[in-house]
Amino acid sequence: MTSLLPAQPALLALLLVVAPLQAQTTASLPPLAFLGFEAGAGLAAVGQQVTALRGHGLQCDRSRRDHAVQDCRGTVVDPASGRPLALWLSAIDSLSGILTLSGPVTSLQLDSLRQALERSYGVVGARAQGGQWMQQWVRRGRMLRLTWRIESGAKIASVSLVDGRVLDGWGRRNRLRRAADTAGANPAPVP
Repeated sequence: MTSLLPAQPALLALLLVVAPLQAQTTASLPPLAFLGFEAGAGLAAVGQQVTALRGHGLQCDRSRRDHAVQDCRGTVVDPASGRPLALWLSAIDSLSGILTLSGPVTSLQLDSLRQALERSYGVVGARAQGGQWMQQWVRRGRMLRLTWRIESGAKIASVSLVDGRVLDGWGRRNRLRRAADTAGANPAPVP
């Protein structure tokens, strides 16, 4: 039986070199963004970008069930095609948790969009899910997803920006609130 002990210092040295390189590579990557929108952006910044893209004002409705949540809608103009894009946004504490831009595209426009995203964020494989296709990039708790499908004979593409940190924080708060409500509803018996 051969000993692995002599190989341990070499393995340790390799790990000490590779781990910082991976962290450095991740830190140097650009944030996931589309048409100037970033996941986790504040509503004011999103509203400014809507205006910059010749869009109509962002209209938000506060959730009746959870006042921290706002559902917003608007439109922007795609600078490349001049076509309007629908914008949907779920904000939590005025931060974008999920932002989606969607509209009809030609095959050439979809190919151009895919190539631009791959140049910016790297090549990822497309996956089929039901009647639609998607590509997805994940970085530092955030995700950008390109989805396309055929709907009523037209090709529809959407880009979604998701901030996992915003959503996770909201989920944690809700779990704590439910636990507190449950504890308040069922007080401990008095001895």
